[in-house]
Amino acid sequence: MRFEGTERYVATDDLQMAVNAAITLQRPLLVKGEPGTGKTMLAEEIATALGKPLLRWHIKSTTKAQQGLYDYDAVSRLRDSQLGDDRVHDINNYIRKGMLWQAFTADEPVVLLIDEIDKADIEFPNDLLVELDKMEFHVYETGEQVVARQRPIVIITSNNEKELPDAFLRRCFFHYIRFPDKETMEAIVRVHFPDITAKLVSEALELFFEVRKVNGLKKKPSTSELIDWLKLLMADQIPADVLANRDPTKAIPPLYGALLKNEQDVHMLERLAFMARRENR
Repeated sequence: MRFEGTERYVATDDLQMAVNAAITLQRPLLVKGEPGTGKTMLAEEIATALGKPLLRWHIKSTTKAQQGLYDYDAVSRLRDSQLGDDRVHDINNYIRKGMLWQAFTADEPVVLLIDEIDKADIEFPNDLLVELDKMEFHVYETGEQVVARQRPIVIITSNNEKELPDAFLRRCFFHYIRFPDKETMEAIVRVHFPDITAKLVSEALELFFEVRKVNGLKKKPSTSELIDWLKLLMADQIPADVLANRDPTKAIPPLYGALLKNEQDVHMLERLAFMARRENR
């Protein structure tokens, strides 16, 4: 099994090497990078390219590692016992299989996405060390030992909101998705918009990277924001000349709401435009 990107996903040589190295080593691939650089989409495209099912485990601040293994609903069992329900005699009726259990017992190797692991409590990664390393876990309520029939391809994403434990990092193959350069970004745009004009791509990318260079932005626009912005430019039929001949003393780019995501960054660009007007007097 080798990953070489897909028609919908432009994977750099470094990223392809990282994915294939993780598959060869049978270790989780830990992917970091700016929000919007395609970390989650990577898992989806790996599954598509390799023809494997995809299981998604989206992590929240309240997610516990145990939920990835299974949940035992003791409250429902107690209620059913009080009501005389026959289901109460089989404890398996009250155990819900988590994503790891489903991945371990699947009929074929699957791609398991553990998305945004850094959102959870700091102990979350440590609580999965043995399960991800040995690919097995114990069900205390039934005494069952769940062992993976075949190792899933595990993709773990992180936005670097908090540091991950060293013991966890040692068990992963790590890759940082660098922000695409103009050439790679143009290839990504072409994948999403095959019929877009070369002039619009050129002028939009020029303006996009100019905005990203502004010092002090709280949230720099990412790949996903660029795609949204271009979609709006094309939908509103805004010509490339509007971007090419944009007056730096005027406010901010057209349809800027797709690029900028908070008022501080809008005010900063407005201040830069104000300073440009003063210098041109």
